[in-house]
Amino acid sequence: MLDLLIHDATLPDGRTGMSVAVQGGRIAEVSPGFRAPAAETVDAHGLLLSPHFVDPHFHMDATLSYGLPRVNQSGTLLEGISLWGELKPMLTAEALIERAMAYCDWAVAKGLLAIRTHVDTSDPSLLAVDALLEVKRRVAPYLTLQLVAFPQDGVLRSPGGVEKLRRALDKGVDVVGGIPHFERTMADGAASVKLLCELAAERGLPVDMHCDESDDPHSRHIETLAFEAQRLKLQGRVTGSHCTSMHSMDNYYVSKLLPLIAEAGVSVIANPLINITLQGRHDTYPKRRGMTRVPELMAAGVNVAFGHDCVMDPWYGMGSGDMLEVAHMGLHVAQMTSQAGIRQCFDAVTVNAARVFGLADYGIAPGCEASFVLLQARDPVEAIRLRAARLKVWRGGRILAEAPGSASTLHLEGRPATADFMPPR
Repeated sequence: MLDLLIHDATLPDGRTGMSVAVQGGRIAEVSPGFRAPAAETVDAHGLLLSPHFVDPHFHMDATLSYGLPRVNQSGTLLEGISLWGELKPMLTAEALIERAMAYCDWAVAKGLLAIRTHVDTSDPSLLAVDALLEVKRRVAPYLTLQLVAFPQDGVLRSPGGVEKLRRALDKGVDVVGGIPHFERTMADGAASVKLLCELAAERGLPVDMHCDESDDPHSRHIETLAFEAQRLKLQGRVTGSHCTSMHSMDNYYVSKLLPLIAEAGVSVIANPLINITLQGRHDTYPKRRGMTRVPELMAAGVNVAFGHDCVMDPWYGMGSGDMLEVAHMGLHVAQMTSQAGIRQCFDAVTVNAARVFGLADYGIAPGCEASFVLLQARDPVEAIRLRAARLKVWRGGRILAEAPGSASTLHLEGRPATADFMPPR
């Protein structure tokens, strides 16, 4: 007998009337109209069954700290960094763990079951590192947490930055991070990219750097990152996050840059909610959008994913762990409003993000882990338009969360009706 059988599901690739059979935490069968005895049977009623959402870029050590010690009044990246510096001496492991665990609960409810979070290594005590390693241990049965050693104050700019980052890796942090555009000079930024990529190659670890999170078109550390990825044979293990300066670069230089990124096998993560909020703050009008060139990168063959980045922290006072909200903003900022473009934005918070993360056995196919979400939508386009309700969330075939569908009962004279915001078939 099967553990779980879901029938009459629509899959993100457009297949309809599909049955998904689960045995021992893995998908045993995906085919139209498949029937077999099962301990639990779920009728999807033609709704969308998607692999779980993946957030490849987040800051869990700061999440849910909005207003501590004060609110970011200017809304700028630099005031956010300054605020985080004020907050760090006030942090306790207990409070940090409590906020992170609360956010993980939000994430599971939204079908977000894998998060790559950057953790600040600038504090000599590595308090945040120890706290998030504990969170990772606690949530492991239901959520995959991957930690990036992130030298927020600059690995060369901060005294002992390299040694502190090495200590974080020794403790079990998974990924080497960096912030080259925050080093004191462009030369120091390039030197930090070289140093950190060599450290990752030495330890056999992936790399994920905050890269060129700036409106300055001359901030070009993504070029150095692509070069080092190729030189050190790190293809497929390197990610440049943000890359917002690319939005301000001239087209000729970008026409050279995009093939270099693709050849080096470097992924790029845009963070639409935060990029559109923090960038362009020094502009009057016209005002730059501030997000990297998502459709152009995709067209060049670069794997592009979307991250949430921040939720209720010194940089961003909004958010709820909803990756469909991230995709919704992404398609607007990148003007990816064609049907194909909207589906690419859905991929950016599912399959593309899973590729950045290096998730094995991800997807809806025989042999994959049975971790998926039933959405109150009939396809990815509708899912993003509605920020669809997560009716059920499974991890390894086990139900983690469920919610009633979203609909309004209308009391209209002579015409009682229900509005679920999905047009008739």
